[in-house]
Amino acid sequence: MIIDGKKIAEEVRANLKEEIKKLNIVPGLAIILIGHDEASEIYDRNKLKACSEVGINGQLYRFNEDDQEEDVINCLKKLNEDENIHGIIIQSPVPANFNEEYLNSFIDPKKDVDGFGVYNLGLLASNIPSIIAATPKGILKMLEYENIAVEGKNVVVVGRSKIVGRPLALALLNKDATVTICHSKTKNLQEITSKADILIVAIGKAKYITKDYVKDGAVVIDVGMNRDEAGKLCGDVDFDDVVNKVSYITPVPGGVGPMTVAMLLTNVYESAKKIKKEGK
Repeated sequence: MIIDGKKIAEEVRANLKEEIKKLNIVPGLAIILIGHDEASEIYDRNKLKACSEVGINGQLYRFNEDDQEEDVINCLKKLNEDENIHGIIIQSPVPANFNEEYLNSFIDPKKDVDGFGVYNLGLLASNIPSIIAATPKGILKMLEYENIAVEGKNVVVVGRSKIVGRPLALALLNKDATVTICHSKTKNLQEITSKADILIVAIGKAKYITKDYVKDGAVVIDVGMNRDEAGKLCGDVDFDDVVNKVSYITPVPGGVGPMTVAMLLTNVYESAKKIKKEGK
C-alpha cells in the first residue's frame, strides 16, 4: 500500500486552519535566510505560501553571505522578544562562514519550531514533551494515520543527521520501538535493514535501497529527495524495485515532503498556543 503523504498533509493543514481560527491570535513564523541558495529560496517561498493558507503570519528575514554572524544574532534576539513571533527557523544550509549550530543556540527554545536546539533535543532524549523536528514528527504522524504500531517493532533508521535520524530514533524509542541507527560507517548494512519491520531511509543516495535490503512485508519510509540519471525526482529507495515486496511504502515525491511542511506549521501553532497560555 502506498502511503499518500500529500493527502494526509492536506487533512492536517485543513484541521490546523480551523484550530488557528480558535486561537484569537495570529501565529507568527520568522524564517532566517542567509545567502542565495536557489533550493532554499524555493523551500522558503513554499513555506510562506503554506503559512498564508492556514492563517500563520510568515515573515522572511534575509542576510547576505558577507553579513556578520552578529547581525543575525541581533535579529534573533529581537525576534525572541517579539510577541507576534511564535516560531523561528534558520533555513539550512547556511554559507560556510556561518556556524548554523551556534546561531541556532540563540533561538528561544519556546520558539525553536525546527526542534534543532540542544534544549529541545535534550528534552526529547529524556522523554519529556518537547518540540520535535518536522520531518520525524511527520513520519510519526503518517505511521499513526495508517495505524502502523511501532511498539515492540524492529525499526531501522538509515541516516544519523540531527534533522531526521537522531531525533526520529529518540522519538521511536520513546514509543517503545526497538531502534537501530545505521550510517555511512555501518558494516553489513543489507543484513541489518533486511530484518527491519519498519525501515526508514534518509541517506541522500538516489535509489540506493533495493529489494535485497528489505524484508518481506516491511513498512518502508523514504525520506530521500534526489534526482535520477534522467533528472526525475526520486528517493533513497528504488521504489519500483521494492514496492511489490512491502506492505506500506512512501513515494517520492508526495510522501514525507508534504508532511514536513505540515508539521512545521503544526509546531508553530502549538508554540503559539503554549506561549499564549503562559501569557508570555
